[in-house]
Amino acid sequence: MVMLGKLNEIDINAVASYVKSRQNKDGSFGGDEYNEVDTRFSFCALATLHLIGRLEDTVDVEAAVDFVLQCYNFDGGFGTRPGSESHAGQVYCCLGSLAIADCLGMIDKERTARWLAERQCPSGGLNGKLFLFCSQ
Repeated sequence: MVMLGKLNEIDINAVASYVKSRQNKDGSFGGDEYNEVDTRFSFCALATLHLIGRLEDTVDVEAAVDFVLQCYNFDGGFGTRPGSESHAGQVYCCLGSLAIADCLGMIDKERTARWLAERQCPSGGLNGKLFLFCSQ
């Protein structure tokens, strides 16, 4: 709707209210009524609120950033939740979340860039995580 210039056709307050209802006390976001926690949901929540212009007045952005930073691993990647292994998909979501919150300066960008560069396989393809091999 943003790309079409038709935000006026959705109930922005209802969208903001729903996204707010998905935030947990630790700053994470649950994806559905079962409350599965994953950094993908953090990114979706922050991106949605940013796109509709309701980021700062709807959720606890500081807590959301703190949760994402807890998912930052020693190798420079990010996991789905604190303590989980690094995966390229989560790196995308977490970097997106931090960028939306203007907090990219809170991580070691060189370490993350190195981790991402290591995802390239000899065949030229990319893998999503350590020890996942590319097809020849």
